[in-house]
Formats: sequence, C-alpha cells, structure tokens
Amino acid sequence: MSTITFDKLAYLEHLKASGIPEAQAKAHAMALDDALRDSVATKVDLELLKRDITIRIGGMIMALGGVLIGIKFLTQ
Repeated sequence: MSTITFDKLAYLEHLKASGIPEAQAKAHAMALDDALRDSVATKVDLELLKRDITIRIGGMIMALGGVLIGIKFLTQ
C-alpha cells in the first residue's frame, strides 16, 4: 500500500498561526496523522481488491460448472 505524505509539523504550525492553542494543535495534528496512516485506501488498493474479487468469482463459477456437470452425469 502506498502512503500519503503528510507534513505534521507544517500542519501544526498552520493551526498555531490561526490562533489554535499549541496543545490542541498538536492533538489535531496527531489525530489526522493517525487517520491518514491507518485508514486510507489508495487506487492501487482498490485495483488489487477488484482483481482478487474477480479471481474468486471466476473460481466459484468454475466450481459450480463442475458440480452441475457432475450432477448431470450422475442422474443419467
């Protein structure tokens, strides 16, 4: 998974320059940094998921075809 570049210090300084107290600015910067690190899916992640789902569905279709062919031959 690729990472997003986030300049925590620049964000912190921007918040402080806007009048937000340093303790609150630090808390906001840390929270945003954690959120971006842990829960962002990239286009690459979505493409990998799509490919994995496609492969799984193809496998299920093949297995179902085998079962149906088996049932057809067993019932003759």
